[in-house]
Amino acid sequence: MTPLRIWLSGCFGAVLLLIGVAVFLIRMHHAGPYAMPAGGNLLAGIMALVAGGLMLSPLARKQGRASLLNWLILLASPIILFFALYATLAELEEVVVIEARDNGGQPAYLRLWVVDHKDAVWVIMPGAKSDHYQLEKGPVILMRDGRKRCVVATRSDNLDNVNEIVRGRHEKYFVQRLAEGIGLFSEQATPATAALRLDPCG
Repeated sequence: MTPLRIWLSGCFGAVLLLIGVAVFLIRMHHAGPYAMPAGGNLLAGIMALVAGGLMLSPLARKQGRASLLNWLILLASPIILFFALYATLAELEEVVVIEARDNGGQPAYLRLWVVDHKDAVWVIMPGAKSDHYQLEKGPVILMRDGRKRCVVATRSDNLDNVNEIVRGRHEKYFVQRLAEGIGLFSEQATPATAALRLDPCG
C-alpha cells in the first residue's frame, strides 16, 4: 500500500466519520424533541459512518480484495460526502415540522424550511407532495421553536406569489443560496411548485 493511499484513506475516512456524526448531532440544536434522520438523510449519515470507518480500519492497509474495496470507497467518498454534508447543512438553520397523514392514512412528519412573509407563515414544496400528504384537507400540526400549534394550509400555485416566497427563502437560508450557486436548486419556482400559507386554526 502506497503512502499516498494511506494518507488519502486517513483524510477522507476522518472527514466522512465527522460528517456522518454531524448528520445526527446537528438536529440536537433544534428546540423540541429530537428528530431522527429519515430517508435519504439517514442513508447518507449511515453511509458516511460506514465508509469512514472502513477507510480508517486495518482493512485499508491490506492488499488484494480489501485494497480494491478501499479504492472503490475512496472513489465513492465525494458523493457520500456531498449528500451527508447537505443533510447536515439543511438542518443548520430554522426547520419546522408539519405533522400530517399521507394518502394511506399513515402519520408523516415533514421537515421544511419556513418563511415569514406579509405577516404569514409560508412553506414551499412540490404540489404533488402537498396532495400526497393531504395538507389542504384539514387542520395539521405545526411545530416551530419547539412549540406545537394547529394550522390550516392554504395553497397558492400562482408563480408570482410562489417566487416571492422563494426569494424570501433565498434571503433567509444560506444553504439555499449555496444550492442555487452549484445548480442544485433553481432560483425560480416551476409550475409544479406550490407555496402553502399556514394560518392558525379557528
